[in-house]
Amino acid sequence: MSRIAGRFTRVEPRFRVRKLVLGLLSDLPRKNCWTIAEWAGERTPDGMQYLLGRAKWDADRVRDDVCDYVVDHLHDDQAVLVVDETGDVKKGTGTVGVQRQYTSTAGRIENAQVAVYLVYAGRRGHAAVDRELYVPCSWTSDPDRCRYAGLDQDTAFATKPELATRMVARFLDAGHQAAWVAGDEVYGGKPRLRTALEERGTGYVLAVACSHEVTTGAGRFRADTLAKKVPKRAWQKLSAGAGAKGHRFYDWAVIDLADPRPGSRQLLIRRNRSTGELAYYRCYSPAPVPLTVLVRVAGSRWRVEEFFQSGKGLAALDEHQVRRYASWSRWVTLAMLAHAFLAVVRVDEHTRPAPDALIPLTCNEIQHLFITLVVRPVHDAAHRLGWSDWRRHQARSQASHYRRQATQA
Repeated sequence: MSRIAGRFTRVEPRFRVRKLVLGLLSDLPRKNCWTIAEWAGERTPDGMQYLLGRAKWDADRVRDDVCDYVVDHLHDDQAVLVVDETGDVKKGTGTVGVQRQYTSTAGRIENAQVAVYLVYAGRRGHAAVDRELYVPCSWTSDPDRCRYAGLDQDTAFATKPELATRMVARFLDAGHQAAWVAGDEVYGGKPRLRTALEERGTGYVLAVACSHEVTTGAGRFRADTLAKKVPKRAWQKLSAGAGAKGHRFYDWAVIDLADPRPGSRQLLIRRNRSTGELAYYRCYSPAPVPLTVLVRVAGSRWRVEEFFQSGKGLAALDEHQVRRYASWSRWVTLAMLAHAFLAVVRVDEHTRPAPDALIPLTCNEIQHLFITLVVRPVHDAAHRLGWSDWRRHQARSQASHYRRQATQA
């Protein structure tokens, strides 16, 4: 918390943001301003709501502090920046960026809010270092709606690959280093992201669709057409990294692409050893690298899925009940900080030998021990009864809300 303390000019928000981050790490079944305020010993949720909505502090500067913190502790010369998006299902139309759109969280089209995240993945651990909210055209074409949600009236529409390009550029411009960028088909299919990375000399392994066309020395072909031409001897069994059930072995093949520009470019093909299902990747590196390196980078993409799972399960990344952009950016940035703390402590714990017959501490166990043994607050009955009275004030708030809706109609 000392890293971000200087971002708050007054002592009150400095103390309260610490309580909020601890609340995000707590074992509460639901985490919002109401439940965290009660857990932290606050008399009402007003202070937490003020911190997220109206207090003067810059979430982007705190994001930069989180990025520095992660890189300092998880530093790896061969680190991979993984980009991916996740959606949070919402009700209504007032939450910033919400509309009916596909989200992998639900696996279908839902009324949802989508954000793109940048995860720093090294050999010792991984954590998110940046985030951008995806604002659909239905919002950017309506300046009044943007203004009401706290967005600039001149907010321009940006695709998810453009948001990813913006975050990677911000990371590199800050002086940080990353050898590779990885992402799924949403990002690999867009040439602008690939071009921006090549101009910076940053390698990438980006998934593409089977219909994606590439140019070889023999001409231009679809990716799936080239896969059929690969001889049996060209396939190699390699691990894409360790998973929950052991190493993830696939068959891999690589095809050199023809391009007059400097650098090495390939089409990487992955084949599932059980089902035969194929996946394709566009690859670039400033200098030729072995197949094992490309496979390692391709396998690193799963780190972002692990971040979404642990970030939502342990740090309430998706439990924000806010509508305006400033509140959203502040909540998710502090959730990123909470998760980064767990990731860094995990790295420190893994440097020590675990007792016989015990696995090293996981983020889940670190969170449980930290909250239980270090910061678990104990409140008396008067505090609990006071919050029971406060929650019953919701009836008054609901009636006021309905009256305001009636006057607007």
